[in-house]
Amino acid sequence: MTQPSEFDPREFGAKGDGVALDTAALQATIDAAGKAGGRVVVPAGTFLTGALFLTSGMEFHLGPGAVLAAATADEHYPTVFSRVAGIEMDGPAALLNAFEAHHLRITGPGSIDGRGQFWWDRYWGPDGKGGLRAEYDTRRLRWAADYDVRRPRILLVHESTDVLIEGLTIRRSPFWTVHLCYSRDVRVDGVTIVDSYGPSTDGIDIDSCERVLVENCTIACGDDNIVLKSGRDADGLRVGRVCADVEIRNCRILAGLGLAFGSDLSGGIRNVRIHDCEFAGTDYGFRIKSSRARSGFVRDVTFTDITMRDVAFPFSWALNWYPWFNTIQLPEDHNGEIPPSWRVLAQPTPPDAPLTAVEDIVVRNVRAELTPRYDGPSRAFDLDGYPENPMRNIRFDHVSVSAREFGKIVAVSGLRFDDVTLSVERDVDPDNDLYDHRTHHQWRTGLPG
Repeated sequence: MTQPSEFDPREFGAKGDGVALDTAALQATIDAAGKAGGRVVVPAGTFLTGALFLTSGMEFHLGPGAVLAAATADEHYPTVFSRVAGIEMDGPAALLNAFEAHHLRITGPGSIDGRGQFWWDRYWGPDGKGGLRAEYDTRRLRWAADYDVRRPRILLVHESTDVLIEGLTIRRSPFWTVHLCYSRDVRVDGVTIVDSYGPSTDGIDIDSCERVLVENCTIACGDDNIVLKSGRDADGLRVGRVCADVEIRNCRILAGLGLAFGSDLSGGIRNVRIHDCEFAGTDYGFRIKSSRARSGFVRDVTFTDITMRDVAFPFSWALNWYPWFNTIQLPEDHNGEIPPSWRVLAQPTPPDAPLTAVEDIVVRNVRAELTPRYDGPSRAFDLDGYPENPMRNIRFDHVSVSAREFGKIVAVSGLRFDDVTLSVERDVDPDNDLYDHRTHHQWRTGLPG
């Protein structure tokens, strides 16, 4: 017998056989638990479902052997308004959604299978060479691809407070995996993200949030493993919500594009502590991305007590990152209606908006080394600021880096090296000047760039 405060989806008609669609039964269970301030306990089985909407004061628990499997049809993900890749817009709901929820718990040890290949094929094509991305590349619309290939996230926490996400294993995300947006007092503990090697399959996105703790997580994905964001260009400046007071600790960062700030950082990022983390086989280590249209800032960051093994670019701070992606022009030869997201993206940043400011960054007690088996690209430093607004007050203290090449340091004022040891093998390879270098990622996974 279940306890009065516990709710079993099978009692509401869920089958858990991986064939029958269990969305309605799961939502009915959630609604009942929400009214009672109770706990949904999903038992062992595979529960095929579309979007589910969690409520305040409840716990959603995936028990041992429980799997939520994403239904692969657009009709299962109703349109909701949120922030998608830096701009506010209508888009598909996530698999699990928390809108304006408070005192919410989402816990494991069960798992979520996003069955992402269905959506990845839309983007890249089944052969990895076609899909909408290839069409948009030829039409100079690369900047619109992430918005027009509608893909659900796995978990969206939006305008919520006091949220715990703990113990889950998530795989094959269609798009961003865990998206925390406009929320406060959120803790993500012991979450494992694997097998998510599709386009823009970020691991954990901390987007204009405050007081967030991410700890004890293991992440292997197809894009940024953990990333802090705060909006894009004119729309991000309009919203004006900072990402602040974030701590990331005791995490394992594996395949993917590392721990990033941006590129959506128009609202600013400040007071971030990253420590006691391990990077292994990651394309990038500590990364900052922006563009001339972003504005915003990154301030007061410490990156300490870190080990990196076989990381291609341990420190990559490119403030005019990927300019052909960030240069947005509506096509004159476009036939048909212009999507609303295109118009938002094309809004110019106010001419008086300052360039992105990066200042007061401390990197301390970091060791980055290459193993004998590693044969990918390798650059110790790629710090590329704006000459008219240099990065300021940057300190590397007790840092050891082994790399193929030194790289470059451009437009930094007040750069201080204390007890920094470098081992560099050769001259700079110009191929490594690419703004979004995926050779290492492809070398390990065979994925398209």
